[in-house]
Amino acid sequence: MRNQVMNEARRAVCELLELAACRENDIFVVGCSSSEVLGQKIGTHSSGEMAEAIFDGIYPVLKEHGIFLAAQCCEHLNRALILERKAAEYYRLPICNVVPQPKAGGSFATAAYAAFEEPVAVEAVQAAAGMDVGDTLIGMHLRPVAVPVRLSVKQIGEANLVCARTRPKFIGGERACYNPDLL
Repeated sequence: MRNQVMNEARRAVCELLELAACRENDIFVVGCSSSEVLGQKIGTHSSGEMAEAIFDGIYPVLKEHGIFLAAQCCEHLNRALILERKAAEYYRLPICNVVPQPKAGGSFATAAYAAFEEPVAVEAVQAAAGMDVGDTLIGMHLRPVAVPVRLSVKQIGEANLVCARTRPKFIGGERACYNPDLL
């Protein structure tokens, strides 16, 4: 199952990046319930193996594109995020002192913390796009105008997959003109 989950995650992130028009140094948020991936209720069957498989499917693709991964922690850490120190410094985000654990932060955030070169925690980001694996509610970490994106990949393992990209706000009225490249 590990390879299947890793491949589904890789396919999903590749497809989303194609549709989301992310740019170098953008933040891409991922919320993930490894319990849901296994077909269990969120927060009940944390799996380091499934979290690592998803991380291994997503992170190399983002890194290749120069996009920062923000791994959302669970509610026990108030949905804080784990990212590379370089990203926190680039966006001038205040760093918090916490190390995620499978039952306090979640397995995916724990996997990211273990794999990142210099991991740090922050309380909030404004990501350009993101993936919600297992209904973890990533919306609070997306830029203000989130647009749902439908992918051919509907699930990772047994977990529901919901993806979003963001776009700039429209301002003006009926006479305003908009740049189609920013849609």
